[in-house]
Amino acid sequence: MEKVKTNLDFQDISQKLRNFRFPKVDLVIGIATGGTFPAIMIAHQLGLDCRFIHINFRDPSNEPVYPEPVLLSGNINDIPAGTKILLVDEVSVSGKTINKALELLKNFDVKTFVLKGNGDYVLFPDVKTCVNWPWKLIGD
Repeated sequence: MEKVKTNLDFQDISQKLRNFRFPKVDLVIGIATGGTFPAIMIAHQLGLDCRFIHINFRDPSNEPVYPEPVLLSGNINDIPAGTKILLVDEVSVSGKTINKALELLKNFDVKTFVLKGNGDYVLFPDVKTCVNWPWKLIGD
């Protein structure tokens, strides 16, 4: 039996982002790969720099490939002390990936933002199903 999925396109997401009240931050950090497109969209809207940390835990079919999330790439060593960060990911359900990122960013003031799931800020709090994200279709 196939899971029910919600379809969201760039216009749906852009409209919600335009109307969202973001916290005051200095830098957007996206958790690659799922958080790449949302982080770019948010950084563009806020006029802020955007960086990425690549943390991997699951494969494209959502099966764990590591016992715990693993940092594959991303340099945070040159971020100035006191920087307020908006940490962005596509989805956070178990919280394992976002918690790994928070551990890496423990010396900063960090607010989490997810499109769906659990975070300090959630763009689509009412969406409980899996989502067909528009960037997943790129290259298909």
